[in-house]
Amino acid sequence: MLADALLGGCGGSSADGAASTAALPTNPQPVPADPLTAASVSVAASAAGNIGAGFAGLSYEKSSMALPRFAPGNGALIAMFRQLGPSVLRIGGNSVDTTQWAPSGAGQTSGEVAPSDIDALAGFLQASGWQVLYGVNLATSTPAAAAAEVAYAAKSLGPSLYGIEIGNEPDLYGGKYFSTWSLADFEQLWGQFRAAILQAAPDVQLTGPADAGNIGTWTVPFGEQVGSGQIMLLTQHYYRGNGQSASSTVAELVSADPNLVADLATLKAGAAAIGVPFRIAETNSFYNGGADGVSDSYASALWVIDHLFTIAQGGGIGANLHGGGDGDGYTPIADSDGVVVAARPEYYGVLLMVLAGQGNLLDTTVAAGALNVTAYAIRPVAGGLNVVVVNKDSTQNLRLSLTTGLAVNTAELLLLTGPALDATSGVAIQGASVTPEGGFAPAAPYTPDIAGGVVTCYVPAASAALIRIN
Repeated sequence: MLADALLGGCGGSSADGAASTAALPTNPQPVPADPLTAASVSVAASAAGNIGAGFAGLSYEKSSMALPRFAPGNGALIAMFRQLGPSVLRIGGNSVDTTQWAPSGAGQTSGEVAPSDIDALAGFLQASGWQVLYGVNLATSTPAAAAAEVAYAAKSLGPSLYGIEIGNEPDLYGGKYFSTWSLADFEQLWGQFRAAILQAAPDVQLTGPADAGNIGTWTVPFGEQVGSGQIMLLTQHYYRGNGQSASSTVAELVSADPNLVADLATLKAGAAAIGVPFRIAETNSFYNGGADGVSDSYASALWVIDHLFTIAQGGGIGANLHGGGDGDGYTPIADSDGVVVAARPEYYGVLLMVLAGQGNLLDTTVAAGALNVTAYAIRPVAGGLNVVVVNKDSTQNLRLSLTTGLAVNTAELLLLTGPALDATSGVAIQGASVTPEGGFAPAAPYTPDIAGGVVTCYVPAASAALIRIN
């Protein structure tokens, strides 16, 4: 670890005293308090994945449709979605298999979904610019009921309907819904529902299997069985661990996750074999609602950046972060019966990634000693280069040298910050918090020093930086 407390700030001349070839910064970045550690990030020309439209999505329980949450008049939630979108909302979760289609229902009734609920969702999606991956009951419904619901949804939602998901986590149905249960049982039942749905709504796109785990024994074999002719997207769920476990700590959350990398490799190979993409259609930090004081902490903002970029590097076309409500566990947006309470720390991590844009990911090399630092580079379609650096060390500030191999004319930096990794409030991007009404007005970006094609700036302890280069 190299102490660097005597080095100058990010503004002004280059480190060797030569005049900078770029214009002097107009908003120099403040020098963080000691300790300072020298670090570097190099960006290569080799591809490392892609981030396309709708990559960072959200996921909610089907029971949400009994609340005034997804309605065209919910302006605050629409504004929150618009900050992150357009993207894909997934309606599913455990409650999908206990929610019944009620074609004559009054709407906003627990345990059922009525035409007016779908119409309200349609208005919400139109206002927010999002699409929906819509789940229907497999475990406790019938093919006829599912087909009728999908037929109505297809008509009401129109182009806002991204796809249909049949059931939720079917690999866990055994002992929960059925005394005996196997992959073959699921495939047979799923096929019956699929046939009925396509007879009623022949143009809808189907996805699956939305398993909780068991990628090698359920998800990939299911994909091989149905093939690309029956699904347009292979879907899987992923959580870091059990929210009720003592090991589900802040330190665990911000550490590397080799299980995710291995699972993505299996999914990528399985999806490629049948010629469809794959998506992590339900995910968050720790399952069972999250770990109190961890999943709702500032650490989740830094974790989710790594999580989403790792999924992109692993070949996924997107991820849907599960949430809803105002408990002490996970949710990007906290709400009370559909009324927005606040943007949670996790929301800010998603927002920073969205601000980094869409495009091809490039390989990066990080040199920061033993510090917990990661970096990602995106080459947007419109040009330039955007680099995200995540410093998860709680005490060490970085004096960062960024080398891109490109001519650098201008650079600007936005910082994601929080009081401490275990803080549950006080999170901001460039000094600005997202208001409960969905407003976001960050301060002017910092303008780092540019010398000899190297961008020099600071990434404070427990922060993430978005550096935009042209």
